Amino acid sequence: MLLLCLLTALPMAEAQDLRGKTNALIGRIQSDGVVRNSSNMQIGKIESNGVVRDQSNRQIGKIESNGVVRDQSNRQIGKVESNGVVRDQSNRQIGKIDSNGAVRNSSNTQIGSAQGVKQEWAAAAFFFFFDIN
Repeated sequence: MLLLCLLTALPMAEAQDLRGKTNALIGRIQSDGVVRNSSNMQIGKIESNGVVRDQSNRQIGKIESNGVVRDQSNRQIGKVESNGVVRDQSNRQIGKIDSNGAVRNSSNTQIGSAQGVKQEWAAAAFFFFFDIN
């Protein structure tokens, strides 16, 4: 029984928190890419190849290796640059994910955090699962 409890808790021990502007927990991303909401329910997954899936395992988007973010129709909806700058489909800066995990809007105001989360995964989570504007 103890082993079962430890195995159940292990994936969450590796999870990284996503927080909104008031520092309230809005979700988590596990090391295997599973995205959970604040109630710990799985709401999607970001696969190692960049494919983003919803809770029903349908592909809802993709993050390419060059940082381009595409929707389910393969249209470019944004891009995450190597320095953490996030741009929309018109190449306007809409935010930034700092190296310390701070998520900022176009006015450089911190609107959330994703400390310890890969920048691309954090961007995917905010593009596809959480709206914290």
